[in-house]
Amino acid sequence: MYLLGEPSAPADALINRLQNLPGQWLQELSPCAPVIELQATDDLFAQVAGDQLFLLSEGVVHGCIAGRALFYWQEGDLLGLQRGEQWSDCRLRSEGTVRLLPYRRAEVLHHLYADPDRAEQMLSYLLGQMALLAHAVAELKPREFRSTNGFKRFEAGAVLIHQGDAADHVFVIIDGHAEAFVDGHKVGEVPKDEIFGAMALFTGEPRNATVVTREPSTVMLIPGDQFLSMTRSNPKIAHSLIEGMARRIGQLNRQITQLTAHRT
Repeated sequence: MYLLGEPSAPADALINRLQNLPGQWLQELSPCAPVIELQATDDLFAQVAGDQLFLLSEGVVHGCIAGRALFYWQEGDLLGLQRGEQWSDCRLRSEGTVRLLPYRRAEVLHHLYADPDRAEQMLSYLLGQMALLAHAVAELKPREFRSTNGFKRFEAGAVLIHQGDAADHVFVIIDGHAEAFVDGHKVGEVPKDEIFGAMALFTGEPRNATVVTREPSTVMLIPGDQFLSMTRSNPKIAHSLIEGMARRIGQLNRQITQLTAHRT
């Protein structure tokens, strides 16, 4: 889902990456019915089943709130996630023919969360959508009222997180690479697409590491309250994130064991 208007270069790059993810997830999953072809309509969801998600294979769909077109989906996007009471004022319409490939909603979600990598991609997909919306809203506000949501470009050597600071954001590197340091000692890499800075939000403790960009990088910033709200409303997302944290903690433990053995 993307806001109408001309996106910035970082937002455009993220849109292109997000657009490819649903097709990758669904390669191993069979559609529940043949392709659905719809002509121009003012209420797309009124014509399709409520227990399905749809891969948009042709056409453009616009989302309207209070009759005003605000965002759109294009080929390769997944339709149907935005359904329920929270979206009761939202209508999806198309001005031309659209083709939809239907999948059972429950089967898609089970397929995604059955694999840790796919589950983490789903989390990145949802966070990316949130960041795009926050970035677009921030661009509409007067500069003095803009928040720190959205995207920022950092040069090499920029400090993204200071050890000991309070945690107020979660970060994702959209393009670039960073490194993590504890008490001045390098303890790990933070590659592209890595979600970092979440642990301190969960624990309420100060940041336990400093993160510095190793090369020029574009970083997505997600306010902590929004991130925690998402994990509370979807425990499976939180579970996937915790699994990723556990893997990184395991890697650090192995490094410590190797260093200890070497000194001995």
